[in-house]
Amino acid sequence: MEEGSKKIYGNERREMLLSLLKNSTAPITGSKLAEITNVSRQVIVGDITLLKARNEPIIATSQGYMYMNISPVNQMMKKTIACIHTREQAKEELNIIVDHGVTVKDVTVEHPVYGDLTASIMVSNRQEVQAFLDKIKKTNAALLADLTSGIHLHTLTASSEAAIKKAEDALRAAGILLNEKN
Repeated sequence: MEEGSKKIYGNERREMLLSLLKNSTAPITGSKLAEITNVSRQVIVGDITLLKARNEPIIATSQGYMYMNISPVNQMMKKTIACIHTREQAKEELNIIVDHGVTVKDVTVEHPVYGDLTASIMVSNRQEVQAFLDKIKKTNAALLADLTSGIHLHTLTASSEAAIKKAEDALRAAGILLNEKN
């Protein structure tokens, strides 16, 4: 079917979205999904919400929607680290992590009113880091760490513990890893 040639309705559209996301190795934007199914981006947002309500493991990242395939994720090593840095050091921090073959899954801060606030980042390479930071700049959005004087957590995933350890060591050397001395 040619993109945008025919409007796709309801359950058929949601099944198509699910199939597209399951078969994609990269995030797909809501705008692209809307173009493919010939509906508005807002309809896609509603569809994704309904799919999530069915317990489909779909996440929204800064690059678009992703289906989290359970089996590869289970084979990945996962660790949460605490960091502190200025807004200007965000690029350095993310690049240090991805340069060691580690994915930054999300960021969490502790808000005095809302408790833990977590946002998906899902960056695995310098190109994705730059796209994430460009989007922050273009939208004039605050980093979550701006709310907590730079203190935040990241969930990291990698194919090995050694990769995460090397990234932690590099962050420590850069003065970004939060420890008792900060």
